[in-house]
This record gives sequence, C-alpha cells and structure tokens, in this order.
Amino acid sequence: MLSTSSLIVGVCAAIAMIMVGLCGIVLYQGRQDAMEHTRDTLRDISLIAQRDIERNFEFYELSLQAVVDVLSDPNVTALPPRLRRLVLFDRAVSAKYLGSMLVLDAAGNIVLDSAHDTPHKGNFSDQPYFVVHRDHPDLGLYISDPVRLGGGSSIALTRRLSHSDGSFAGIVLLSINIEYFHNLFAGLSLGPRGTMSLTSRNGVMIMRQPYDTRNIGRNVKGASTFAHFQTATEGSFSETSSIDGTRRLYWFSNFPHYPLIITVAAAEQDIYAAWWHRTLLIGSLMLTFGSAFVALSILLGIQLRRRMRAESELQLLARTDGLTGLNNRRSLGEILEREWRRARRNRSVMSLLFVDIDRFKAYNDTYGHQAGDDALTAVARCISASIRRPADTAARYGGEEFVVVLPETSTTGAAEIAERIRGAISGCGIEHATSEYGRVTASIGVVSRVPGTNDDLSAAIKAADEALYYAKSRGRNRVSLSEET
Repeated sequence: MLSTSSLIVGVCAAIAMIMVGLCGIVLYQGRQDAMEHTRDTLRDISLIAQRDIERNFEFYELSLQAVVDVLSDPNVTALPPRLRRLVLFDRAVSAKYLGSMLVLDAAGNIVLDSAHDTPHKGNFSDQPYFVVHRDHPDLGLYISDPVRLGGGSSIALTRRLSHSDGSFAGIVLLSINIEYFHNLFAGLSLGPRGTMSLTSRNGVMIMRQPYDTRNIGRNVKGASTFAHFQTATEGSFSETSSIDGTRRLYWFSNFPHYPLIITVAAAEQDIYAAWWHRTLLIGSLMLTFGSAFVALSILLGIQLRRRMRAESELQLLARTDGLTGLNNRRSLGEILEREWRRARRNRSVMSLLFVDIDRFKAYNDTYGHQAGDDALTAVARCISASIRRPADTAARYGGEEFVVVLPETSTTGAAEIAERIRGAISGCGIEHATSEYGRVTASIGVVSRVPGTNDDLSAAIKAADEALYYAKSRGRNRVSLSEET
C-alpha cells in the first residue's frame, strides 16, 4: 500500500515537474526576449536623438567657424555695424533654439552681438569657456556646462580667435537654449518610467527627461551608472538610478566627435509588464493541468499523506515555538549540541547571536500583550528573513530573547548578519513610545568560537549573553561582539 502510493505520487510529481520545467523555459526565454527587444528599442531611440544633436551641432560648428574665418577679413570688419552683423551671423541668426552669438575680445568684453548692431556691455573673462581657449590654443570647439545666458539655461559652443601671430584675440560664442534638448527628448517615447539624459563627459547633466530644472547642471560623475559610460563607447547595463531609485535597463552612447554621452533607459517594471501578464495566464493554465495530476496522487495516496502529515505536525509542534514559528528552546538545545560537536570535530568556527528586544516589558505595559505577541512575531520574521543558509538556525530562547546559530561563520560574517537583523527589526517601524528610538528595536550579542577539546558550550552561550548586555548598556539598538571572540 505504502509502496504503491509512493510510486503514484512520484510519477505524478515527475510529470508535473516536467510540465512546469518546460513552461518555465518558455517563460524565461520570453523574459529574455522582452529584455532584448527593449535594448534594441533603446538603441534606436538613442541613435535618433544622437543624430539630431550631431546634425545641429555640425551646423552650429560651421556657423562658429564661418565667423572666425570672416573676422580675419579686414574688409568685413570695416563694414557698418548693421551690415557687418548680417555678414557675420547670417548662418545662425535665424536658427531655432539659438540664443546669443557673441564675439569677445582678448579681455573677455563683448565686441559683436548677433542680436544688436551695438553690442551690450558684458565681460566673460572669468567664465570657463573663455579661460580654456585663452590657455589652450589648439583646443578647437568647446562645449560648456549649462550656464545662464540671456535669462535662461543654455550651453555655450565656443571657438578661439587668434591674431596673425597666433596670440589670443578672444572667442566666438554661440549659445544653445536648453529647451532644444527638452523638446527633442519629450518627443521620443520612453515608457511610463523611462528616462533619457544628455551628459557631458565630465559628469555634468545637460538634460534629463522627465524634465526637472534641479537636474540641469547636476554632477553625476560619482553615480554608479556613470562609471559604466567610461568602459566602452556604447553599451547597455542594468542599474538603479541615483536620482529616483528606480532600477532600469540603460543604453548609452558616447558621441564620436563631441564630449557628450546620451543615455536612454526603461524601467524594468515597464519592460516586464506584458511578460508578467502572459506569465500569469500561462501559469494559471499550467496550474490547472498540474492540479489534475496532484489530485490523482491525493486520491490514491490520501491515507498515506494523512498519516505522514499527522506525524510531521506532531514533530513540528514538539520542536517549534507556537507563537513565532521558530525552533523552541528544546530543539535549540539539540541544534547547539549537534553543531558544537561538528565544529569541534572539523575544527571550524561557530557563531552565536543573542537577540533581545529592547524595553519589551515597557512595550507590553503600554500596548498590551496582544500587541507584544504581534511584535514578537514580526521580530521572528525579520530574523528568519536575514539568515539564508540552510544550516543557519533561529530559535526563540524565551520571552523576548532569540538565539541564532551560524555554523562555519566567522566573526565578520556573524557581525554582518547581526547588523542585518538589527536593521530589519528597526526598519519595521513598529511604534514604541517608551523607547528612546520611538520604535521597536533590538540589541544583539555576538560570539564566534572554534571549539577546542575541553571547551564548554555553556561558556560560549554565556559570552554571547554578556555581549548582549554590553550592547544594552551602551544605549541599545546595536550589535556588540564578545571580547573573547
């Protein structure tokens, strides 16, 4: 009877696993296809925007060079102001999104203005785009960071003017309104949470869509995303944005002829939206078919399953704390003895964490025992979520105390896990008005030992307990390492 039921259950389970496996492969491939399709789309959008910017910048560069060339002709400089202005600036004066086009002398003063026959007064000798040309004769075209020109945000394109002997004679400046990049990016479909940005290679942001004036001129060189831009001329990666915390797939491209980087990104939530819908549909169908096999195994092996379930529940009740679902003190003793012997036999390190909820009696007195039970349950969940290896074990030691057993875990690793538990408990934000932190927190003592032949487990437990109370004496809500560790 037992053998036959087990065989039936095994065959049905194998068939269900094969079905689920095949379904999983297909769905996984669909997920990969969604990612690849998005990557291709991002590359296309990036290319469209990049070509538009390059085409306009080439025009602007030609306009600057034309002014440089014409200014070398003494016949032009001798013309009346209005005619001279038309000759010098005819290529760019009517271009959309262009601001001022200025000629500055060697002292940084405005001597010619595309908008006025008589230029207004102004001196730009302290501006980076002026200083860089003065100090670097062979620089060529320079693209500035966002600046305030003509009352709005712009970037300045500049070229050097030189006397016949090569000495510095000033610069020609052309300002491009930031609105150009704003309108260009806004016209491209990026998805509900998509972003697009233009950044200089020194990390200064020129434009970002969705548009926010606070991002213009922001230096993102220290962001984790920016580090990827320096690894290749173009490519893609997944990263969490330093601006809004959204994880996205990025495509970036370094301009070949200008010190600019364009980035297009789609939120992973948007990328997988359709895939998730399809997955839920197919998964529901697979669940329906799989249920037929499971039902067959249940009908034929119901008695065996009932008996095994009853035995399992009895074992679980005997070893589990009824409130928190963690191991109880009885099973903890067995686990400690077993892991201590194993560590002694293998000469490996074993770590213990003593976790104690801060000011728990005051919490119970303030909020009642039902709230106290809820808090204990929440703390137990935090502890369980913070230990990930199968060999790691958590147990309720008694009252508001918990113990975590970490076989083959060094002091450093144990301290990291303890800090993760402490942070998770504090991060739950459970109100605790009588605590100095205003929320439920926990103190944790840590001890790590490599058991010797005559070492006693109780000494390690005592050391962990002492470390716990040292943490409490230092102000609670902290992790303390045993001095004997």
